[in-house]
Amino acid sequence: MTASAAMPGSPVIRRATPNDVEVCGTICYEAFAAVTQQHNFPPDLPSPEAGRHVLGMMFSHPGFFCVVAELDGKLVGSNCLDERDAIAGIGPITTDPAAQNAGVGRLLMQAVMDRAAERKFAGVRLVQAAFQGRSLSLYAKLGFDVQEPLAIMQGPAIRQVPGGYTVRPAQTRDLAACNALCRRVHGHDRAGELSDDILQGQARVAEHNGRIAAYTSTVAFFGHAVAESNEGLQALIGTAEAFGGPGFLLPIRNTELFRWCLNRGLRVVYPMTLMSVGLYNTPSGPFLPSVSY
Repeated sequence: MTASAAMPGSPVIRRATPNDVEVCGTICYEAFAAVTQQHNFPPDLPSPEAGRHVLGMMFSHPGFFCVVAELDGKLVGSNCLDERDAIAGIGPITTDPAAQNAGVGRLLMQAVMDRAAERKFAGVRLVQAAFQGRSLSLYAKLGFDVQEPLAIMQGPAIRQVPGGYTVRPAQTRDLAACNALCRRVHGHDRAGELSDDILQGQARVAEHNGRIAAYTSTVAFFGHAVAESNEGLQALIGTAEAFGGPGFLLPIRNTELFRWCLNRGLRVVYPMTLMSVGLYNTPSGPFLPSVSY
């Protein structure tokens, strides 16, 4: 992708490079902090270093397509498209708070949506903060449909496992079973993403009656989980030592699991919304989405 043509004073979109991480990671932190603090919520990222860590991984990973926006030669935002699986995930998209109202967000979104169309992804998804009406309106205008209300859950480790379940680190040999489970629930798998998390030692599986009944890439903001039943998700949540980032995402229409978490000391940090364009199958089993989808 080459830099888009623009008049002086207009944003220019180009492909991200590792050299952009320092500035864009700081913008990522500051942009999320500005929005959440405005609504009296804790920030998604604890520091500029955390923003640089997240974008550093994405900007250098061959499975991500990332773009940046420049305004008068200055970096003012970025966006990424996770291309590791049949469904593409968007985010994080951030714009320098000082560059609001210049159309940067729409251009960053259009760049990754054009890429998704070019690559012929079956569907594209994202998760947005439900209290942020501006982004909700933009995504709806771009064709995204609301699919699932979510809540970020955070709190102390539960240290409780339903009877008959055991949880262990996922191995490469578990991929086929995990992918098959994901396909039964969602109609597609997340093999590329899960493979990365297994190699990083983050993924876990829950076994019941001698077979894999649930798995998670990690019970955290950037992780997802799929299960045959709520007990499988309870095993994964109940054995997590901590919930990375602001917390993990829980579909609140799953009232049984939602109450189970609340009754064990977890709290709602703030609400979010899962949105999609293209293919979306209503899940046929319980799941936890990541902040991408």
